[in-house]
Amino acid sequence: MLNIFYGDMPEAIYNPSVYFKNVYDESWIVEPFTKEMIKDVDKSTVIGPRIIDSPVLGGITPRELSGGVKTLILIDHVPDKVFNASACGDNCAKWLLKIGEKRDVTINLRHIMDFGDEDFCIRVQNTGQLIHNMDELLPVAGKLVR
Repeated sequence: MLNIFYGDMPEAIYNPSVYFKNVYDESWIVEPFTKEMIKDVDKSTVIGPRIIDSPVLGGITPRELSGGVKTLILIDHVPDKVFNASACGDNCAKWLLKIGEKRDVTINLRHIMDFGDEDFCIRVQNTGQLIHNMDELLPVAGKLVR
């Protein structure tokens, strides 16, 4: 399940892009789930562990992926850390939910992310509430973020 803590969370890794640069493993990049995230969010194709074909930038390394994709990769591969998912845009929301379907994961958000029109199940850690759609999420998250 996806667990979200809204607002300041001192133990959360605030700058996932810097963390990614120092800890990512090349094997993560060629995993099918990671390749799907990169294709969907960055519109880029993984050629190999060190090269990705970007329609905008040409050949890039994993370090040049968007901050959102790097954060998703970390959330998926470093389960013992909590990452600031406000580095992600709304185009990452469905992937956060998919990671939460695979296993329990906790993220930190400092804004209200749009999880779309479909039903979902997340836990707001600040309150312990289970949330099932954006109509339920908005009033709860709105009280927690500034």
